[in-house]
Formats: sequence, structure tokens, C-alpha cells
Amino acid sequence: MKRRLLLTLPGWIALAGGARAATPAAPGGTGYKVTLEQLQQAVAQRFPRRYEMGSLLNLNVQAPRVRLLPELNRLGTEMVVDAAGPALAHTSTGTFDVDFSLRYEASDQTLRAHQIRLNALRLDDMAPGPAALLQAYAPTLASQALKEVVLHKLKPQDLMLTDGLGLEPGSITVTAKGLTIALVPKKML
Repeated sequence: MKRRLLLTLPGWIALAGGARAATPAAPGGTGYKVTLEQLQQAVAQRFPRRYEMGSLLNLNVQAPRVRLLPELNRLGTEMVVDAAGPALAHTSTGTFDVDFSLRYEASDQTLRAHQIRLNALRLDDMAPGPAALLQAYAPTLASQALKEVVLHKLKPQDLMLTDGLGLEPGSITVTAKGLTIALVPKKML
């Protein structure tokens, strides 16, 4: 009887998460899948964002384009930034490129940006003074733009059966198609 239950565990987990959710992550293992499209939709809901740099400069950050970086086990984004304000003669547009890892937040069952790294900041038609100011603040801006950004929220029904089986989300792996979140035994309190 126990053997039959163990052999069907991946099937039960797949049923609990629905067609889009939990499926085997690796031979003999289980996991929860999140597609690139699901990530992009979740991120887009939290943008545009506006940041003020004192009274001199305002930045409007548009929804980022998410890309998978499986070789680094990270995600990358490129965001369009519009800069305007008294320090500028006119509005300037540019992009900044960041990558980050992910962490699972159990309190609200979300995947969040973590360990954010600025790769590049490109600005069009910006005077050297304001451009230098923006370059100096770019790492902080990138961190603020993505800090605690929820990339995906697992639904209670996605984890209902896994919770009942004593499992919880564990490590997050970036693949060529999206994310795989391992399901591991819950830590005892």
C-alpha cells in the first residue's frame, strides 16, 4: 500500500497544481513550474514606477522585458527609463539592464527578486552632468526598481496537496523554458 502511494505521489502533486503547475522537476523528483509568460505578466502588473531623485530628476521606469539566464541560474531584465526634471533641458530616454536571482517568500507564497546586479545603463541625449548623476545612482535605482518585486505568486490551491503531504517550495532553478521550484520536506518548527 505504501509503495503504491509513493509511486503515485508525482501524479497527485501534478493534479494539485493543475495543468500549469507542479510536474516532475527531475527523474524521481517533484517541482512546481512557472513559465516565462507567467513571469512577464506578473512583473508587468507592477509597472510603470516613478522615482524622484531629489527635486532635480524624476525617473519613470516602464515594465521590464524578462529573460531567462539558465547558465547563471538568474533572470535578467531590460527596462526603459524616461528621465525628466529641472536638471534636464528635455526628457531623455534610455535603458538599464539588470539580472537577479530569486527567493521564495513563504509568508505570502511569492517569488521575489533577490541579489540584484546592474549590468548596463544607456541614456540617449542626456547632458554629461545629469548623466553622471544618474550613473552614480544607477545601482541603487536598479535595486529599488526591483527590490521585493513579486515575480510570481503561488495560489493556495497550487500548494494545498503539497502542504498536506508535508512539502514546501525549496530551491529555484532557472531553465530554458521558465522556472522549476523544487518541492522539499517542510522544516520542523
